[in-house]
Amino acid sequence: MSQPAQVALSANGVTLTYAELPGEIARRCQQLAAMGGRRVALMLDNGLDWALWDLALMQSEAVNVPLPMFFSPAQLAHVVEQAGIDTLIGPAGVAEGLGFAASDDPLLWQRQVAAPPRLPAGTHKITFTSGTSGTPKGVCLDSDTQLTVADSLAEVARGVGVRRHLAMLPLATLLENIGGLYAPLWLGGSVALPGLGELGWRGASGFDSTQAWRVIRAEAPDSLILVPQLLSALLMQQGEAPLGFGRFFAVGGATVSPALLARAAEAGWPVFEGYGLSECASVVTLNRPGEVRSGSVGRPLPHARITLAEDGEVMVEGSLMLGYLGDDAPRPTRWPTGDLGAWEGEALVLKGRRRQVFITAYGRNVDPAWVEAELTAEPAIAQAWVSGEAQPSNRALLVARGEWVNDQQLEEAVARANQRLPDYARVACWQRGAPFTPDNGLATANGRLRREALAERYRRWLDTPVSA
Repeated sequence: MSQPAQVALSANGVTLTYAELPGEIARRCQQLAAMGGRRVALMLDNGLDWALWDLALMQSEAVNVPLPMFFSPAQLAHVVEQAGIDTLIGPAGVAEGLGFAASDDPLLWQRQVAAPPRLPAGTHKITFTSGTSGTPKGVCLDSDTQLTVADSLAEVARGVGVRRHLAMLPLATLLENIGGLYAPLWLGGSVALPGLGELGWRGASGFDSTQAWRVIRAEAPDSLILVPQLLSALLMQQGEAPLGFGRFFAVGGATVSPALLARAAEAGWPVFEGYGLSECASVVTLNRPGEVRSGSVGRPLPHARITLAEDGEVMVEGSLMLGYLGDDAPRPTRWPTGDLGAWEGEALVLKGRRRQVFITAYGRNVDPAWVEAELTAEPAIAQAWVSGEAQPSNRALLVARGEWVNDQQLEEAVARANQRLPDYARVACWQRGAPFTPDNGLATANGRLRREALAERYRRWLDTPVSA
């Protein structure tokens, strides 16, 4: 249990104790009630304000819609309209661009919404992940589901003596929101909340590991939540000195290489791989100290029940979403994840993915068909295949519209397509390829790409690191 004088939240040299926390939350609840906001977008940098507004929204009757800072203007506009957002907590430039009007508080903005879309009963939060496409789906969650997952994670953290967490991922990411804010507070710990720029983030897929390491060494946290690319970059910063802190560093959000986990273990890092989805309110399985099974994502958390379908698809029950925004389907009782798995004892081992969405090394979900559509919208590009699974950047194989198209024209076409995409979905490198046809086995008779065949044919290129 926490003590009243114990620090609950800290950021930029400012601390809030557990005694002060209720008053700060209550003040924001009063502001929300006075404004009459029903659906509230939260678009702030990591820090005390983000955490306090999120906690106030949890206690209010309003629906909280956290918006990632890295969403493109088109994605933000889509989310605002689809969710019927009437209040935005965020910067003036973004709010004005989305049609919100100022209030007495410089952080609070409002607009009129005549007929907000219906939501599943009990919806308290709508989370839009990294946006697999230009029109990402909203996952509707109630408060009990989020707190149930937080309780499971707090139980694991309590068992290894975690008292201080450093939030490394954007708080708008459900994983950090539940695992890095709710879970530490649930067990009476402290959460450090530096801004994303201070942590070294440069957009959604750029990262200054030197800056991040400086903050981590200064904070010396017991726990972190990392994606593979962050873990890899931070390990390179450590040098020969022993770590000297840390009890539980969770890694997930994308495929984690066994070699990377081995490097972390050799360096003395307490790294544990897990697995989860937004539709399941983030984490469903996790390796724990003393029971790590190499190559697995661990055993289910107390709230989750996992079975495998006949074809090996991972099915999850317990603490599921209420439904998708705009979808009238009844609340699911069993969720088909699209991932394939197998059991090794009580631990789940992932074997691949049935769906075509790939997950970058920064944990961003990307539908390659979305990026390919933007590329082939350019007159110079006839066909495109995009890959980025577990990679820090995306690459594309391009088929030119004709021999008359030179490399400079292709480069300019990629640059124009990238301007229409958020940074995590952009193409960092490309090469020319021969047409994808049924005859060479790279496309079906109706023109659909054979992605596994393309990946096999161009394996050497995919495995070659992108030059800086």
